[in-house]
Amino acid sequence: MSKKVIHRAHTRGHANHGWLNSHHTFSFASYYNPERMSFGLLRVLNDDVVAPGMGFGTHPHGNMEIISIPLKGSLAHRDSTGTQEVIRTNEVQIMSAGSGITHSEYNGSSTEPVNFLQIWVFPKKQDIQPRYGQKAFKPEDRQNRLQTVVSPEEQGDALWINQDAWFSLGSLKEGFSEVYTFHKEGNGLYAFVLDGEVEIDGEKLGKRDGMGISEASTVEIKASADAELLLMEVPMR
Repeated sequence: MSKKVIHRAHTRGHANHGWLNSHHTFSFASYYNPERMSFGLLRVLNDDVVAPGMGFGTHPHGNMEIISIPLKGSLAHRDSTGTQEVIRTNEVQIMSAGSGITHSEYNGSSTEPVNFLQIWVFPKKQDIQPRYGQKAFKPEDRQNRLQTVVSPEEQGDALWINQDAWFSLGSLKEGFSEVYTFHKEGNGLYAFVLDGEVEIDGEKLGKRDGMGISEASTVEIKASADAELLLMEVPMR
């Protein structure tokens, strides 16, 4: 029998700093909920809106896999590996902090806000050499299908991270139905609805709702309306 945990959008932690309006699915910064520390090795899922011209100044990370997905607008990135890039909608960025990295993230526009997901996953190996990756993904390749954007090793177009984790995006039309099969035994699946409505394992989820499923090998996904969906399969321990 599978285990489920549901996090409705309105139950997320919330911090509005003016320049930053952030919703936290899991405990982060001033939001602390002992029952919401992580889902397996998925530690952070932040839904951030950053005002034009504003951002996060240079700060350090270590031994964490960090994934950024812009949903609207662009993000300007600079880090201690010498990387300087702008990440836009339909692109995904990964950063293996490893033995230590410093970076800054700013809104890439002086006129429009940027909305992006910041996701942290605990790493498989400690103290690896810090690494940066970024790729553009064709939106047509996720129309009524699940497009893998992150995997444990380079598979097709996916970015790879230092963990047995798979991330997929889907732009699903009402009526879409598919059975998701786990890539690795012992993994769990966390679904995050970016927009629209879906039914996952019989549970109805709306915009910005999240749901974790573990102790399962397959999960049934249905779109009860047009929907944008992010799936994150991660080890549970």
